[in-house]
Amino acid sequence: MALDEPRDHDEVIGDNGITFLIEKALMEKAKPIIVDFMETDRGAGFQINSSLVLESSCGSSCRCG
Repeated sequence: MALDEPRDHDEVIGDNGITFLIEKALMEKAKPIIVDFMETDRGAGFQINSSLVLESSCGSSCRCG
């Protein structure tokens, strides 16, 4: 997640006064995408969930990063 300006190849989505940008091609691969703001005892931040399967750099299904 980063701050950016919209470009021609971006999908622009607004929700509760917040504007999200995602590349249209990535949107097709990752939808549905759910963005939640979470507050826990460890801190607060955004949690992003999608159907996109990330490839592991270690060659297995582990979480390496």
